[in-house]
Amino acid sequence: MAGDITTIARPYAEAIFSRARETGQVDTWSEVLLVLSTVAADSDLAAQIGNPNVPRERLRDTILEVAGDGLSTEARSLVSLLAANNRLSTLPEIARLFTELQTRHQGVCQVQVLSALEMTADEQKSLASALAKRLGAEVEMEVKTDPSLLGGVEVRAGDLVIDGSVRGKLHKLATELQF
Repeated sequence: MAGDITTIARPYAEAIFSRARETGQVDTWSEVLLVLSTVAADSDLAAQIGNPNVPRERLRDTILEVAGDGLSTEARSLVSLLAANNRLSTLPEIARLFTELQTRHQGVCQVQVLSALEMTADEQKSLASALAKRLGAEVEMEVKTDPSLLGGVEVRAGDLVIDGSVRGKLHKLATELQF
């Protein structure tokens, strides 16, 4: 499901980012999307958004009311468009993807690293240097330990996934052998 919502949210995030760059309002849109995603992620409102019996117009009006009068005409249009297309639930993912695009545009790539064992500072520096060279951008790494990998590391940078874990290799082998 997470992949599906990302697929749905990506074109919206890219269009908003493109428009924000055209108008020189990237920071403003970042703040607007943060507000809208926070409102849409509220547990009570999220339950209403997921309820097909609640009219879309009511949801749109509720989000616009809670977000406040400070929203631009374009931001209000975005909420209306998402409501009309039954996509209000994607607001948090749109905001996340927008932030990712903003960071990438600034020449920084967010990278999540899962390691089977605790990585030393030298290992992290070495990996960050190799990833910076491969990705052509400054790398900000978030490193977590996950013993279920059995060995090796798994690297995620946006849509790029490098699975050098033993678990990943075993899974690939099992798939090839049709287990």
